[in-house]
Amino acid sequence: MLNPFKSKTWTDPDGTVQLIKRLFSENFRTYIPQYLLAFVFMAMIAATTAASAWIMRDVVNEVFVNKDSTMVYLIAITVLLIFSLKGASTYGQMVVLARVGNSIVADLQRRMFDHLIRQDQTYYDRLSLAEINVRVGQGVNAARTTLDLVIVTLGRDILTLIGLTFVMVYQNPLLSLFALITMPPAVIGVAFLVRRVKEYAKRQVVSTAKIGAAMQESVLGVKTVKAFGMEPIMRKRMEVGVLEVQKQSNKIASLSARTSPLMDTLGGFAIALVIFYGGYSVINLGQDPGALFSFITALLLAYDPARRLARLNVNLGKQIVGLRLMYELVDSEPVMQDKENAGDLQIRGGKIEYRDVAFSYGESAALRGASFVAQPGRMTALVGASGAGKSTVFSLIERLYDPDSGDILIDDLSITSCKISSLRDNIGYVSQDAYLFNVSIRDNIVVGKPDASIEEIEEAAKAANAHDFIMALPEGYNTRAGEGGNNLSGGQRQRISIARAMLRDAPILLLDEATSALDAESESKIQSALETLMDGRTTLVIAHRLSTVRHAHQIHVMDQGKVIESGTHQELFDHDGIYRRLCELQFQNRDEAAE
Repeated sequence: MLNPFKSKTWTDPDGTVQLIKRLFSENFRTYIPQYLLAFVFMAMIAATTAASAWIMRDVVNEVFVNKDSTMVYLIAITVLLIFSLKGASTYGQMVVLARVGNSIVADLQRRMFDHLIRQDQTYYDRLSLAEINVRVGQGVNAARTTLDLVIVTLGRDILTLIGLTFVMVYQNPLLSLFALITMPPAVIGVAFLVRRVKEYAKRQVVSTAKIGAAMQESVLGVKTVKAFGMEPIMRKRMEVGVLEVQKQSNKIASLSARTSPLMDTLGGFAIALVIFYGGYSVINLGQDPGALFSFITALLLAYDPARRLARLNVNLGKQIVGLRLMYELVDSEPVMQDKENAGDLQIRGGKIEYRDVAFSYGESAALRGASFVAQPGRMTALVGASGAGKSTVFSLIERLYDPDSGDILIDDLSITSCKISSLRDNIGYVSQDAYLFNVSIRDNIVVGKPDASIEEIEEAAKAANAHDFIMALPEGYNTRAGEGGNNLSGGQRQRISIARAMLRDAPILLLDEATSALDAESESKIQSALETLMDGRTTLVIAHRLSTVRHAHQIHVMDQGKVIESGTHQELFDHDGIYRRLCELQFQNRDEAAE
C-alpha cells in the first residue's frame, strides 16, 4: 500500500515546510495579481478589526464618561462604516480566493491526469485503482486546503493580530506583556498535537484506500458477488475499512479539538490577569477607563485569529499527507521513455523478430529466451497452454514493457530505437477482452483513426459484421456503449473492437483471440473479414482454438516461456509433438485434426 512517511519536518525534502514551499513555488506566481488583491482585502479586514477595538476608547470616554451627545452620533456612524467596510472586504477576499482555488484545482487535475496517462503499464501493475483515486482526490483537495490555510492565516490573521497588538501596546504596554506570557505553553502544546495528528492522518489514508478497493471490487465484480453469495464477505471488508477510517477520524477530531481547551484556558488566564490588574489600575491609580476597555476589546478580538494561528500547524498536519501523495504521483517518471535520438518507425515490410527475449513479472518468469520470426505480410500464430507467454509477447511488441534481456526487431530495427508513439501507430490490436469507452459507438470506432469520415467508419463496421446490429440500436452509431461496453453483448463488443482495428489500417496486426466471444455464425463472417484485413499485413495471432489458425503461414508453439516448435499446421501435426496433442484434444477425430 502507501509508503511510510519520514518524520523530519525541517530537513526532510518531503517534510511539511518543503512541501508547502514547493506548492507555492509552482502555483503562487501564476496568480500573483489575484493574491495581491486578496491581501489588500485582508489588510482592510485587519485594519477595520483594529479600528473597532480602537474606537472603544472613545465609546467609553466620550459616551459613558463625558456623556457627549454629539459624539454619540459621530461614533455610531463611524462604527457603521467600519463594519460595512469589513464586510465588503471579507466578501472580496472570499470571492478572489475561491476563484484562485478553483483554478488551481483545475490545473492540478489536468496535470495529474496528464501524468497518469503518460505512465507505463508497470505503474498500474504496482498501484490499485482505489489507491490512484485516493492520491488524485485527496491530493488535489489537500493542495487547495493548504493554500487557503496558509494564505488566509498568514494574511488575514497575522495582519489582524498585528493591528490589534498595536492597539494593545499603544493603550497599555504593561498589560500587553501580561497577555503575551501565555504564548510559550500554547506553542509547546500545539507542537505535541501536530505529531499525533500526522500519524493518524497517514493511517486514515490507508484505510480510505481499503474502502475504495472494496467498493471497486464489489461494483466491477458484481456478477461474481451475486453468483457466489459474497455479499456478507464484501460487506465485512467494507465494514473493516469504514471502522478504521471512523476510528482515525475520531482520533484526529479529538486531537484537533484539544487546541480549543488549551487556548481557552490560557486565553482565560491572560484575560483574567488583564482584568484584575487593569481594574486595579483604573480604580486605585486613576488610569483611563476608555483605554482599558479598548485594550480588553482588542485582546478579545485577537483571540480568534490567535487560535486559528495556533491550530494552523495541526490543520496542515492533516493536509500534508494528501499533499505528499499528490507529489509522489507527480514525481514518478515512466520507466519506459524514448531514447534521446529515437526516430519514427518506417515500416518497409513488417518483419517481426524475437531474439532470445526474457521477461519476468516480478519474480515470475513469463519468457525464458523466446526466439521466433513473423514474416512480413503473412499470418503467424502463437499457440500453447495458458501461461505459456503468448500474451506477454504482444505486450512486449507494443512496448507496454521492455524485455529483461534479448531484443525485439521490426524490419531488423530494434523497437527501442524508435519512438513509442510511432511504434504503436503502426500496430492494430484486437484483444480477447474488448474494452469500450462510455461514449458513442462511433467514438469507440474512431479510436483507431480519429479523423475518419462517416463513410470510413461505416465501411469498417460493415467489414467487421457490426453495421447491422449497430443500426438496430436505439440511436444507431450515437448509442452509448456504457462503462466498459456493458450496454452491448460480448460478441458485439468484439466486433466493435475489430472495426476499430480495421479502421486503423496499420501494417502490423495483433489478434489476441479476436473471435473468442463470437457465436459460430458470427465467427465465420468475422473470420472472412479478418482474412481481408490480414492481406498484405504482418499478422500475429494468439489462439486457443486451433481451428482458427490451421491455415496460418507459420505456427509457433510456446511452452514455459519458450518457442519449442515451429512450422505449418501439417508439419507440426506430423512432428507428433505438443501441437499434435493439442489438436487431438480439441478436434473430434484424428482425420479432422490432420486437415
